[in-house]
Amino acid sequence: MTEISISNNPIVNKSFLFALDIIKYTDTLESSRKFVIANQLLKSGTSIGANVWESQHAESKADFIHKLKISAKEAKETEYWLLLCKYSKGLPDTSDKLDKLLEIQKLLSRIISTSKKN
Repeated sequence: MTEISISNNPIVNKSFLFALDIIKYTDTLESSRKFVIANQLLKSGTSIGANVWESQHAESKADFIHKLKISAKEAKETEYWLLLCKYSKGLPDTSDKLDKLLEIQKLLSRIISTSKKN
């Protein structure tokens, strides 16, 4: 899946690919009849990229930072749902998704921090 590139911006690409990964994983959860968890994870996991995408067309620096902060909050919620899946018996492993999410969280943190300084 890493063959897809929708932008020359790493955070845009990583969050988009992560959303695709979440969609695939939630399909698996739904086939296991874990509809509530799948729905929550689908919403928060895809919202990260949606807010990053929206930040690329922010009206101001403050708006840009605000949208990325929303992405960061959605990433924390997604982390919660993935950890819940990780420690629930009988659900597919989430370690790779948690690793990708951590990378996205670090990038978001750096971008927000740098943007505040400039």
